Amino acid sequence: MSVVEVRNLTKEFGDMVAVDDVDLASREGEFLVLLGPSGCGKTTLLRMIAGLEEPTSGEIFIGGERMNGLPPRIRKVAMVFQSYALYPHMTVARNIAFPLRAEGIDKAEQDKRVRWAAELLGIDRYLERRPRQLSGGERQRVALARALVREPNVFLLDEPLSNLDAKLRAAARDDLLEFQRRVGITTIYVTHDQVEAMGMGDRIAVMRDGKIRQFGTPEEIYSDPADTFVATFIGSPPMNLLRGEHRVVGFRPENFRPIGEFTERDIPSTFRFHVNRSEYLGSDRFLYGSVEGFDENTKVIARVPVSSSISEGTTREFGVAATDLCYFDPRTGTRLRGNE
Repeated sequence: MSVVEVRNLTKEFGDMVAVDDVDLASREGEFLVLLGPSGCGKTTLLRMIAGLEEPTSGEIFIGGERMNGLPPRIRKVAMVFQSYALYPHMTVARNIAFPLRAEGIDKAEQDKRVRWAAELLGIDRYLERRPRQLSGGERQRVALARALVREPNVFLLDEPLSNLDAKLRAAARDDLLEFQRRVGITTIYVTHDQVEAMGMGDRIAVMRDGKIRQFGTPEEIYSDPADTFVATFIGSPPMNLLRGEHRVVGFRPENFRPIGEFTERDIPSTFRFHVNRSEYLGSDRFLYGSVEGFDENTKVIARVPVSSSISEGTTREFGVAATDLCYFDPRTGTRLRGNE
């Protein structure tokens, strides 16, 4: 296992700064997620770690050794792309063995590693099939096996599940996480899907405009967002934000509750909530509306039990506990703490 560390890493493409002075360090064996919208720099950062892009400035270390200027094969990393890039004319076995043949490893060792990786990922019965005979999830496992046989110190995964449908994607997440826990290889995973990031990552680096806006565990990022971007990018539905004159007030939809649900010991902040629309989601109900005293175009969402009797077109007293409120600077969007 190896620690991956980047220091003051920057990548420029002409006048565009794709990655802007990023500092980041993994832990041994962890599943680290780079999360952000399209164009935020997460894939460029991953490609620099892999050695597929040369940084404009900054340093990359893997296992404590400086990697700047070294080719991918020297770095002992294996990268799996969004497109699995399997050779359609080759069998699964030959696809998995391809990097070993390229390195000149003898046939007996190739067969041994291919069988080991295929059994680990549960695809040993497909070794003589062609990629077109496999499902999307099975092809994803073949791509992982092909990376694994190289015996890397680090896995770099660039949205490897994005081509799968929703049901298969959920199952593949579980399989991938179980596989990573079993082999214990440090893994850096790129995604734009916050549900995927929250469900898989030991820690998450949230990126925007080439910078890391927050780095922490899923619980830290969800409960204690560093700014309004993180607050609204993480969470489904996102955090409610109400803009006041001196600060922005934020609270999660599940913490926005009818005033009658609070005990006498609670002293919640209260809001007059006008419900415009109700959305039934099986286990929960989302109420969409606005609150008095703030811009009526600012949408506010409450997440309530499906048994809730609150109907559309009504106005009710809702509250948020003081400990569940977040405050942000209205100009910069950064989190305000203490007496700021």
